Amino acid sequence: MDRVEEQQLLKQAQRGSAEAFSRLYQSHVQVIFRYIHYRVNDVQMAEDLTSEVFMRALAGLSSYQDRGKPFVAWLYSIAHARIVDYYRRGARQTEESEQTLENIAVTPDMDKSMLRRQAVRALREAIATLTDEQQQVVILRFIEGYHIEEVAQLIGKNANAIKALQHRALRTLASRLAKTGLDLETLWSGLF
Repeated sequence: MDRVEEQQLLKQAQRGSAEAFSRLYQSHVQVIFRYIHYRVNDVQMAEDLTSEVFMRALAGLSSYQDRGKPFVAWLYSIAHARIVDYYRRGARQTEESEQTLENIAVTPDMDKSMLRRQAVRALREAIATLTDEQQQVVILRFIEGYHIEEVAQLIGKNANAIKALQHRALRTLASRLAKTGLDLETLWSGLF
């Protein structure tokens, strides 16, 4: 959906058009879900938080003002707030957050899907150790596929700040994954 169409749908939704809001929802629900899922690593909780994001968006739509950023930037900010609330409530005090990354012996006969699951788990655990801003940049850049300038606009920082955050995040990820015997570049190319 292009910016002009999105603005028209926003105006219609602000006037009460359920169909217009539905189209906005359909256009953005998957990216918001993926963003949340990578932050909470729990499908059911990600679904619940995604629903909450869109309920809050619907409730706040009448006061939404277009400030030159895409509508999804506003949705990301709502999602980010929901994730922060989720962690503040202490909802995720599981063994996963206390575990260190495990070394796994890789043999030629291992099942590819098992290796992929292990790699995804190791990557998620490593991403979870990054700062909040670094997590946002990594998820938006490499999982959602946004360009540096788009991430800068979505987060509200300049492109150089995003590049610096990305550089520090990737350096940290590479270091953490090296401890597990995984190579960030190989892992990334195998997953995406």
